[in-house]
Amino acid sequence: MSQQTPTGGHRNTGPAPNSAPRSGGGGVAHGVTVFAAVLLSVSGVLAILQGIAAIAEDDVYARVGNYVFKFDLTSWGWIHLVLGIVIVLTGVGLFSGANWARVAGIGLAGLSMIANFLWLPYQPWWAITLLAIDVFIIWALCSSWSHTSD
Repeated sequence: MSQQTPTGGHRNTGPAPNSAPRSGGGGVAHGVTVFAAVLLSVSGVLAILQGIAAIAEDDVYARVGNYVFKFDLTSWGWIHLVLGIVIVLTGVGLFSGANWARVAGIGLAGLSMIANFLWLPYQPWWAITLLAIDVFIIWALCSSWSHTSD
């Protein structure tokens, strides 16, 4: 958009309305994504430590109540260990801003929610805390998603 000046030249009056380029990673949305990446990475490291503790000694965790679902603690240790490693790698991918890491982060946070729900008989308060963190991770990754593609 330009207008003619009194001397016959053209001057630029700026970009047309609604034609400003979209910045995919600025402001609050970028900050929320980075915070979700940090939380995802920390959640993965904590899952790794949970898994190691469950694998190392079966007497580290004691069953708190009588639940319908009962699983072998060593098996859950391996599940948490493998899931934690994949979650940490996805968190590192989120720092680079990759959309594949965002999709994987949402899916892995959902899997982590299921694993921590089934972990309730062993560590109820810890499992509830990690469930809340996973809910925030999913919300943050979904709400700050830009419409640009890799």
